[in-house]
Amino acid sequence: MRRLIGAGCLFLMLGGVPAAAFEATLVAPGASDELKERLSNASAVLAAQSLGRVSVHELLAAARSDYRTLVQVLYDQGHFSPVVHVLLDGREAAYVKPLDLPSSINRIEIRVEPGPPFRFGQARMAPLAPGTELPEDFAPGRPASTAVLEEAGIAGIRGWRFQGHPKARLGRQRIVAHHSEAKLDADIELLPGPQLRFGQMHVGGQTAVREGSIRRIAGFPTGEIYHPDTVQKVGTRLRRTGTFSSVTLRERDAPNPDGSLDFDAEFQDLPPRRISFGGSLSSRTGLELSVSWMHRNLWHGAERLQLDARIRNIGGQEDLEGRIGFRLERPDRFGPDDSQFYTGELETRDRTNYQVQRGVLGVGVRRYFSDRVRGDASIGLAYSNSDDAYGSNRKFRYLVFPIRMEWDRRDNKVSASGGTYLAGGLIPFIGFSGSDSGGQVTADARAYLSPGGSDRFVLAGRVQLGSVLGAPVRNVTPELLFFSGGAGTVRGQPYESLGLPVGTAVGGGRSFLGLSAELRAKVTEKISVVGFYDSGAVDDKVFVTSLAERHSGAGLGLRYDVGGLGPVRLDLAWPVGGTTGKGVQFYLGIGQAF
Repeated sequence: MRRLIGAGCLFLMLGGVPAAAFEATLVAPGASDELKERLSNASAVLAAQSLGRVSVHELLAAARSDYRTLVQVLYDQGHFSPVVHVLLDGREAAYVKPLDLPSSINRIEIRVEPGPPFRFGQARMAPLAPGTELPEDFAPGRPASTAVLEEAGIAGIRGWRFQGHPKARLGRQRIVAHHSEAKLDADIELLPGPQLRFGQMHVGGQTAVREGSIRRIAGFPTGEIYHPDTVQKVGTRLRRTGTFSSVTLRERDAPNPDGSLDFDAEFQDLPPRRISFGGSLSSRTGLELSVSWMHRNLWHGAERLQLDARIRNIGGQEDLEGRIGFRLERPDRFGPDDSQFYTGELETRDRTNYQVQRGVLGVGVRRYFSDRVRGDASIGLAYSNSDDAYGSNRKFRYLVFPIRMEWDRRDNKVSASGGTYLAGGLIPFIGFSGSDSGGQVTADARAYLSPGGSDRFVLAGRVQLGSVLGAPVRNVTPELLFFSGGAGTVRGQPYESLGLPVGTAVGGGRSFLGLSAELRAKVTEKISVVGFYDSGAVDDKVFVTSLAERHSGAGLGLRYDVGGLGPVRLDLAWPVGGTTGKGVQFYLGIGQAF
């Protein structure tokens, strides 16, 4: 019982009883508004004030922590001779003893004298690796701060790591502040350590992927000189399989006696199966629904099998369309930057200007040339039966060799505010059973610009090109010809409404040119408005000429950002050129239009 009473008395003595609400202020004469805001945001006392009633003991702890915290903020901003006072009802908090607390605290005043901003007198770091780029501000006469010192240290170490010295670190640091001159001398030593080679990769963690498959996918460069970019490349190869929720590559603390450095690789798997649903809504083509099922590790080699199905024109002006397909990717079949894939699909399209039943079965290889550049090449068998302006019950049989390249430099794939995107496709086709041979060429180029470097306003532009070579246009399946109109080409015009006049019907064109421009403006962090203009042209020549059939559309859109999925998109558009459509059309989907 005595121990319990003693503990209770100690609790009361340390301020366990909540204090009454208190007033807290921070004054910093001569400080800029930005510096005052940084100090206020960092203060534990001001944070405690927003909580209302807190104990006296907690207030003392917050006040004492503010000395170190606020001085660090000032150092980070280049003020190396500050004076900080934290007064508890007029008493300096540093002199208040924890076992002699007042019964209450009514007012806390924080007084900050920043002192003058310092500049570097001497700024030296050595030895530097060849090609090291230190921060511009780490130089005599430039504004000094601990942030610049830290940035310089990171740059110095990084320089040696890029030269194959993974154990580079900081050595002796001589930092001297000359208060009378408001100057800071910095003399920092770098310890490069030995140049090392990659050793072995040791696989661990919870994963159902075979170790051999992991090694083939990773392409760990045993024996090569260490380089940080190589480590990142190994991680990227493993992550892009889509099998793992986390991939961690950690270098070991000590190198091996032979001058190599081993790494520990740890993995956590994603759930092996995923099912997803999607949909879009258009005033003309109605509702489109899709479903997809995926297995991420089919045979324990990070194989990814995806089955998908789609149905279109639910409630639209055309008959129902459907598609089923599969894609199997095997990333462990070839080299670390290559994967093998198998594809197949069956589809029926019932469009305003043609109907086609088609099927494709193929096998190919995907090559990652870099993080931003990739290419696909495949071979396949394709058939289609079609009715269009060029004839009824036309049959096409092809051996196809699709090739596609993609160069993606966008800062965000689902809602870009900067960068470029370029994709090109070539589909040579060899006809048999009476079908003609030829080829289809396509290109898609996009660019994004944020004036002033802010993503509040974004200018986005897109150019689409297409051409069919070789075979006469009348002897090519309509799925390889070109139409314009709809969400993917010209909003405000009916889907695939523009083609070539063939008697009283409309047929697909040999060439296509599409132009789109958008101005996106943020209203809030989540909501944006968009103004856009689209134009499309279809011609019977290999290249679009001035005599091509043309139409255009314009409109306004609303975007609501839902994070990693991109924005929910609503576009209202109307025709502004051509004769293929009239009236307002709307489009609802997920992600930017391009």
